[in-house]
Amino acid sequence: MPIISLSNTYLERLCGTDKKAILSVLPKIGSDIERIEDNHIDTEFFPNRPDLYSTEGVARAIRGYLGTETGEEIYTITDSGITFSLDENIRTIRPYFGTAVIRDINFDNDAILSLMGLQEALHWVLGRGRKKVSIGVHNFDSVTPPFFYHAVSPDTSFVPLDMDEEITMREILEIHPKGRDYAHIVSHLEKFPIITDAHDQVLSFPPIINGELTKVTEETKNLLLDVTGTDQRAVILALNILCTSLISAGGRCEGVRVDDVFMPDLSPSVRSVSVAECNALLGLSLTPKDMVVALEKMRFGAEHNPECEERVLVRVPCYRADIMHDWDIFEDVGIGYGLDTIPASLPHVATIGVEHPIMRALSRVRMACAGLGYIEVMPFTLTNTRILFDAMQRPHHPGTLSILHPIREEQSVFRTDILPSLLDLFRINKRRELPQRLFSTGDVVLHEVTLQKVALASTHPGADFSEMYAVIASLCHELGIAYTVQEGSDPAFIPGRAADIVHTDTGTVIGQFGEIHPDVLRAFDIDQPVAAVELTLSGVLYPLEEAL
Repeated sequence: MPIISLSNTYLERLCGTDKKAILSVLPKIGSDIERIEDNHIDTEFFPNRPDLYSTEGVARAIRGYLGTETGEEIYTITDSGITFSLDENIRTIRPYFGTAVIRDINFDNDAILSLMGLQEALHWVLGRGRKKVSIGVHNFDSVTPPFFYHAVSPDTSFVPLDMDEEITMREILEIHPKGRDYAHIVSHLEKFPIITDAHDQVLSFPPIINGELTKVTEETKNLLLDVTGTDQRAVILALNILCTSLISAGGRCEGVRVDDVFMPDLSPSVRSVSVAECNALLGLSLTPKDMVVALEKMRFGAEHNPECEERVLVRVPCYRADIMHDWDIFEDVGIGYGLDTIPASLPHVATIGVEHPIMRALSRVRMACAGLGYIEVMPFTLTNTRILFDAMQRPHHPGTLSILHPIREEQSVFRTDILPSLLDLFRINKRRELPQRLFSTGDVVLHEVTLQKVALASTHPGADFSEMYAVIASLCHELGIAYTVQEGSDPAFIPGRAADIVHTDTGTVIGQFGEIHPDVLRAFDIDQPVAAVELTLSGVLYPLEEAL
């Protein structure tokens, strides 16, 4: 979660109250306060509330919770008469686009910092590092409509932000700090996306950098927003959050016609929710009027449903990304009512929690590994086939569970082994002091069956087969595992310096250990020897049926 820095003076001015009252409300609306300084407050909100990633958004929520300004905000949009044209080539590169004009904004340093912070937070939360969504904010008075969003040759040149000379778009990816950071998004393209005005002046090279021509300063009064991306819903949401935040800062929004579509659309969506269902979920006895009051406190529009007394009509603000189900609204009813005021009560059924046998077994494993001098890490259970198989020189396992709609290419499958993740951590920490000794234990999935494994890895100039053989002997002794060792053939290890661990009782191979192959080390960009082991625990420390 990004940390949002809220200026005390700016926040107090927008909220119409003092710092003490603000600090009392922030935790109640879902904030985790990181630190309190003399001139600012650093705080976190969950990624499902990107509308709270600006001082203006937080102030809007606080005013509602304190009752100084309740209900929905009505956003009036006038037609600017400005047009944007999109050419056909852009639709195969970065096809979705949003824009608006904000006039009569009075910027000071705090307002500019809030806008910049919101922009970067949206890039991270909604934009996935600008790949999915990127945002441009421009000084409207320095350009001339109509505007054009199109694809051009990488040799097209302009003056990028914070530079004083004209360079090509290809050079921007090599020279400019932002170009180097985000070059991977567009470097493979034959043509690059660009936004220009009526005089062919460059406003932006999305998603990389704006032009110096449209730099925003404290003297800027009118803004042009552009939001580009590969996901239409995320683009529109980012645009709505930007527009409503800038309106809260005192700006006036004007719409723009993009081809045949007028935007932004800041109208709310409407839902009809059940009072009885809300009470059943929250354990309360609210009347429709009580629900309306709580929802208006949370900045929803709400009123009794005239067609059914036991339902409430709710108008969901355009900036609320998290409202996908009626229960999301009921959660806000609880917050507006005051979760801290709901009386605590014991459940009607007496239950006693006990630790699951598998977790008890894993605790023993952790204690044994820690006793051997290894540090526990918890890598993600989601990974990708490049790390899991290709870098390890192992064939792709037919029982690998793939994610149907992965958010990122790096997390597209569920792990079948833990050791590749440890090697990737060695890559990340290759500049740290040696030796490094790591272990991890947890779930893997094979053929849609969840099993538990443990992996240990050691990297330093003297890491070798004998070191890991000693680790196996100590670990199996501590865990009471009867085993023998036979020569192994796992391609992730050096031939002749690898062994299989065979369970004495069943005769099955339950793990491998040895020295990692040089080609695997090169694939992970590791420049020191690595000795490692991975051991299957399911069916060894406890019956396989428990793991299933």
